[in-house]
Amino acid sequence: MNETFDIVKYIKEAKKVTPVKAYIKGYIKPNNELPIKLFGNNDFYIAIGDFEEVKKLIEDNKDTISDYEIENNCRNSAIPLLDLKNIKARIEPGAIIRDKVIIGEDAVIMMGAVINIGAEIGSKTMIDMNAVIGARGKIGNNCHIGAGAVIAGVLEPPSSTPVIIEDDCLIGANAVILEGVKVGKGAVVAAGSVVIDDVKENTVVGGVPARFIKMKDENTLAKTKIIDDLRS
Repeated sequence: MNETFDIVKYIKEAKKVTPVKAYIKGYIKPNNELPIKLFGNNDFYIAIGDFEEVKKLIEDNKDTISDYEIENNCRNSAIPLLDLKNIKARIEPGAIIRDKVIIGEDAVIMMGAVINIGAEIGSKTMIDMNAVIGARGKIGNNCHIGAGAVIAGVLEPPSSTPVIIEDDCLIGANAVILEGVKVGKGAVVAAGSVVIDDVKENTVVGGVPARFIKMKDENTLAKTKIIDDLRS
């Protein structure tokens, strides 16, 4: 089956949840039938679980609860966030990375970056601030995806070909790579460009729409050098 429709099926069949954390002042009688994590005792508790179940816990104990506060950051979510604890990469606060994303060793994901389901980020690749990697986007090794750049996803409208950025590429700030485009190894896309066609290896392209500017040369290499120390 097409990978796009595999993901669509996964989203359709996933249980939609509204995960919350509730801070509760007062006494609670635990309910083992509710799939909630409950921490605390006597007069203060933290309850973690789906909103409807946490709400029921609070309602069932309303006579012995003096106050509570509920935190949440999504509603009816079908896809959890990726568990980052064992990822061998540097991931800064504020990045949003959904489940079923692959992140290579020593990659760097900066603040505000968004990486959607099914995307793959290669080893030592940096996804800069506020860049967006759409569903199933494939980013190679040793790349830099500039701040605010958009790598289009391929779920809706459906497409069998994801965006592919091969190894050693630099995508400039605020550039947009549209669905199905392949950017060849070592290519450079200038800031603010909109790429609608494939980009050949070791070329520099730019503009709206992006067009060939020149072959990569020593001057280009100096301006686009990847700094390993940032990925250590």
